[in-house]
Amino acid sequence: MYNILICDDQPDIVNALKIYLAPEGYRLFTASNGQQAVDVVKKEDIHLILMDIMMPKLDGIAATAKIREFSNVPIVFLTAKSETQDMVVGLNSGADDYITKPFVPAEVLARVRSHLRRYAQLGNQAKDSDVLTMGSICLDDRTKTVTVEDSPVNLTPTEYGILRLLMHNPGKVYSTKDLYEAVWQEVALGSEGAVAVHIRHLREKIEINPSEPRYLKVVWGQGYKMEGGDMA
Repeated sequence: MYNILICDDQPDIVNALKIYLAPEGYRLFTASNGQQAVDVVKKEDIHLILMDIMMPKLDGIAATAKIREFSNVPIVFLTAKSETQDMVVGLNSGADDYITKPFVPAEVLARVRSHLRRYAQLGNQAKDSDVLTMGSICLDDRTKTVTVEDSPVNLTPTEYGILRLLMHNPGKVYSTKDLYEAVWQEVALGSEGAVAVHIRHLREKIEINPSEPRYLKVVWGQGYKMEGGDMA
């Protein structure tokens, strides 16, 4: 059973999400502000957070930053279309994805299933040895860990998924649409903008100079690829 935390200060939103998710068998927790969300994640084994942005006491962006200090649990923002800039800031703070209000139940369920599936895969060990190296980057898919120059790098499940895909296919160019559909495991319907944010985070963690990346490179007008070191 997966544990999902719904954090929103509007009871109607919380109740609607509970109606969507309860029939799926998830164990649901709720919070009405960011500080409560942080407290719940510290006490409970949460597998996914649905987080509103605009909330009292501690907003979703600040709460996400605090949660990222001790947890890589997937965080999906609940945003209004008018909060586009806040959504970008939220992704920069460590969120994995976003869903815009008003919600379409099928989209909510699809996103939840996708992130839970990827999070579960990250927590399970691979059946076969699968260690990839590129230059100073080493990805061990048995233990789901990444090191750069022998130092551990803390990646979110989404960042890990992007890196794993690109390292498995060195030199291959993936469009933002292809990356989104491969990593998020759902059809890209205008959410590809999240890819660029995660790519930037990934560069900051694996590149010595993110502004002049050695490994994770953009092919202008086409997408992204991994290159710049011998693969093993």
